[in-house]
Amino acid sequence: MALHHRLLGKAARLVWRITRPRTIGVRAVLLDAEDRIALVRHTYIEGWYLPGGGVKKGEAVVDALHRELAEEVAIEAATVERVLGVYHSRREGKDDHVIVYVVRAMANTLRGADALEVAGAGWFDPDALPTGTTPATLRRIEEWRAGATGGGRW
Repeated sequence: MALHHRLLGKAARLVWRITRPRTIGVRAVLLDAEDRIALVRHTYIEGWYLPGGGVKKGEAVVDALHRELAEEVAIEAATVERVLGVYHSRREGKDDHVIVYVVRAMANTLRGADALEVAGAGWFDPDALPTGTTPATLRRIEEWRAGATGGGRW
């Protein structure tokens, strides 16, 4: 992980602790035709995550989802199957609401689209997730596997 990305991340978290912004984010349980799940590793934080990110001011949440999929894993064509849940997080000092969608990719090609942000990306069998998959990511995957609708704390 690049040192400058770590430093920028730490600076951002410090600002968030002071300003306590309310943010909205989106993430995707992104599936391919074989029900493998797409996960990403970012350059600025440890662990494997569901692809996604922040919703920009004036942007619809589903538009943000498609933008983030294109930016993070180069998926341009995907179909939203359902909302998995809406979650609340106070990590990093933010008042963050995250909407998680179950999404089906139209293609199996997956790559880190933005090398400055994404250190790695891949399709993973739900029974063989990589070491370092974050606890919240594991919870969202288990909710998807159970057919549950989630919500509450991230």
